[in-house]
Amino acid sequence: MGSSLPSRLISPFFVLIWSTGFVVARYGLPYAEPLTFLSMRFAGVLMVLAPFSVGIAWPGRRQGVHMAVAGVLLQAGYLGGVWIAIHLGMGAGLAALVVGLQPLLTAVAGRWMGEPPSARQWAGLVLGFVGVALVVGNRIGTMGLTWQALAFAVAALLSITAGTVYQRRFCPGVDLRAGLLLQFGASLIVVLPAAWMFETMAVQWTWPLAGAWAWSVFALSIGAICLLFLLIRRGAATRVASLMYLTPAVTALMAWAAFDEPLTATMVAGMALSAFAVAWAQGKR
Repeated sequence: MGSSLPSRLISPFFVLIWSTGFVVARYGLPYAEPLTFLSMRFAGVLMVLAPFSVGIAWPGRRQGVHMAVAGVLLQAGYLGGVWIAIHLGMGAGLAALVVGLQPLLTAVAGRWMGEPPSARQWAGLVLGFVGVALVVGNRIGTMGLTWQALAFAVAALLSITAGTVYQRRFCPGVDLRAGLLLQFGASLIVVLPAAWMFETMAVQWTWPLAGAWAWSVFALSIGAICLLFLLIRRGAATRVASLMYLTPAVTALMAWAAFDEPLTATMVAGMALSAFAVAWAQGKR
């Protein structure tokens, strides 16, 4: 009981913070291109954490490379793919649904980690995806959708799935501060040259952009990622990934409160089904 209590406290905070990602994108993208914004975000994380780097336990060279690879997958690959897909015209609902396949792919990869999902977990994962589809289904549209946007969304899905599996398998027990510095440093090295080559890097500083940047740095990149690291260490990757099914539901509630977006009975039913599916996949009563 004592060892499970912290995770029960961590999980809701993680889902709540992680779900703000699409809201941040809505605030930030009108004023900065996706890779440019991510470069600013990653640089901000490094500046905030640099003063706390003195005296921390740095991993060895091999472990550091593993942390950098996981960081590029979880940060540069996932965030870059999602933000570029939305920038190219993909609706947030469709992007959320594509990325919502992550728990299913993580379950498939569970055998590679020695964590084969049970029949109960498979049932919960399938029900969770149905719940996600109900939540975002009325927002899915094909107008303006290009194969390039779809390709970036699928790339984001594959990247976060691989990053979760890789982090679980190769990055146990690393100091959180060292892990964040290594992962965001590696991600900045990847994203910044891409922004310089493919974008204008023009930034229109406004209060919405400043707020989106600050929230991205402190809440999403530092807060949510620290919680994700702790969850990955404490539980099987399939159970951790199943929490992602709650993200579209919480995001829909935030959009309803912040932007007065409609909240239908079908969406509420999808939220309830997602919550049940997460509990079922995690083996809760």
